[in-house]
Amino acid sequence: MSERLKREKKMTLKVSNANIHAMGWSGAICQGFFLLICLLVYVEAVPVAIDKTKINPPEEQKEEKEKENSDTGLYYDRYLREVIDVLETDQHFREKLQNTDMEDIKAGKLAKELDFVSHNIRTRLDEMKRQEVNRLRTLIKAKQDVEIGKGLAVDHESLLKQFEYLNHGNPHTFEIEDLNKLITTATSDLENFDKEHHDEFKRYELMKEHERREYLKALDEEKRKAEEKHYEEMKKKHADHPKVNHPGSQDQLKEVWEETDGLDPLDFDPKTFFKLHDTNGDDFLDEQELEALFTKELEKMYDPKNEEDDMVEMEEERIRMREHVMNEVDVNKDRLVSLEEFLVSTGKREFLEPDSWETLEQVPAFTEEEMKEFEQHLAEQEHDLKNKADTLNKQREELERQQERLNAQKLELQKAVEHMDKLKTQQEQPPPGNNKEQAEDGGHPIESNQPLSTGHHEEQTKPHQ
Repeated sequence: MSERLKREKKMTLKVSNANIHAMGWSGAICQGFFLLICLLVYVEAVPVAIDKTKINPPEEQKEEKEKENSDTGLYYDRYLREVIDVLETDQHFREKLQNTDMEDIKAGKLAKELDFVSHNIRTRLDEMKRQEVNRLRTLIKAKQDVEIGKGLAVDHESLLKQFEYLNHGNPHTFEIEDLNKLITTATSDLENFDKEHHDEFKRYELMKEHERREYLKALDEEKRKAEEKHYEEMKKKHADHPKVNHPGSQDQLKEVWEETDGLDPLDFDPKTFFKLHDTNGDDFLDEQELEALFTKELEKMYDPKNEEDDMVEMEEERIRMREHVMNEVDVNKDRLVSLEEFLVSTGKREFLEPDSWETLEQVPAFTEEEMKEFEQHLAEQEHDLKNKADTLNKQREELERQQERLNAQKLELQKAVEHMDKLKTQQEQPPPGNNKEQAEDGGHPIESNQPLSTGHHEEQTKPHQ
């Protein structure tokens, strides 16, 4: 395997952890949106090759699937699901839900029905909100500690903005405003998912190209030419695949009908096709159920075993296909395709005689100008990081110097203490001469202020004759 492949696969692995994980629930976004708007629990949609009308899965299996696949990917998903589950148990709210259209739900009319749910339901919602508020307080405190630890000013407005899905001004009871905020915020977050994914994919492609170019700069001319040749060969090999049908077209659906469902293409019937792939039986094709229809087309272009195929790009292609079909078929823009919308679309020219589909290799993810801006941004980031590193190194060196000075001062202080202790010890001990004089005088000390006898002195000082 070439060095380029090793680097690319390594980077792909890191980035795809986030991207492919996100795609695990990206197909469920519409279903999550439907939960939010219609407050119904959704289940996972997968391609089928059997007539689901002949098989009825046990209710226990359905419930287990619902629990496993109800994660919308939102950071407040648990709170959202708990609110939905509790509201679903109220008969009055469920009946109002069935008679409320999507625009009214978005306008907050459904939230007003909260006043009519049972006292037991309201009590449970109050308790859930108090628990969520406590969780948010813990998160805010943790973020504040991190920012203060880094010497950053705490942006309280920015922190609170992340928790707009509930009314934190009233931490005790769950009110109409709380339900409104939950619906509005989650709807916006789910609708922005695709845009955020496209932006993330563009950054991925820019970084991949940047690292490729940086790698080429480190090679000598001969190796660089060989690497460039290999790169072009891989691009050509990836583009050499069977024709990709236009997503949502008659040809594309017939291929699924024949190869996935195992039915005769001459017997293709749009209504039957819809029923077969409405895997949760709610009379809508959601985003996940739609994306499952494109698996055969994606397999024409991508194989995880091939060096030239990037699985991150495959997931981006899947989202592009789903977005295209939604834009063509979803008339009321509720992120769901009803049976009526589906049947109407099968009579349009775009369904019967579609234009050719432009795949990702035909639609570059970025321009050269965007590449220059990206590299400039990376250079600025690198420069800023270098400056911060230099500043930290200077601070470290200054701290080391201060430590050395402190150590020197400590040593001097220790010596001074030792010297003073020595002087104190000397002062406490009597002079050595005093002990001798006391011994000669019978142990009685001689007063130092008594003059010595002059005669005695003369006898001591008189020279011998």
